[in-house]
Amino acid sequence: MGKPTNVKFTTKNSSESLEFCLRLTRAYATLTRRLDNALSNLHGLSFSDFMILYYLDRAPDSRLRRIDLAERLGVTASGVTRSLLPMEKLGLVSRQPDPRDARVGYASLTDAGQQLLKYALASIEPIAKEAIQKVPAEQIGPFLLVLGELAGINLSNN
Repeated sequence: MGKPTNVKFTTKNSSESLEFCLRLTRAYATLTRRLDNALSNLHGLSFSDFMILYYLDRAPDSRLRRIDLAERLGVTASGVTRSLLPMEKLGLVSRQPDPRDARVGYASLTDAGQQLLKYALASIEPIAKEAIQKVPAEQIGPFLLVLGELAGINLSNN
């Protein structure tokens, strides 16, 4: 990628902010498709399923309230419930009630889910590395911060 230039990225009748959003969306769609294909072909997982396993694995005790998982995934609480049902049937995640509050439910990563995540990570890490190979190493950290800001990520919900 090299040294940044003062190239203007706007096109006819679009602002730089819109162009940024459109390119970011296209990059997301392209990368998601590649990751989804690899995960599906090798492990029978969608990229959405992978993200559920990934966020549960990173959580304390490998479990999250369903509403917190929905926030990390950028979906509704009912959307995360629909996604978890088939994963529960496969034994990748389990449902745990909160003993103090019957309205709160937790999703927990099972041993089988953790094992599948380990294999999935090994399969898609090369794709992730390839995706950023043209980005200078010193730009990765700042770019992660920008993307985190756009996604509304803070220390409590990353």
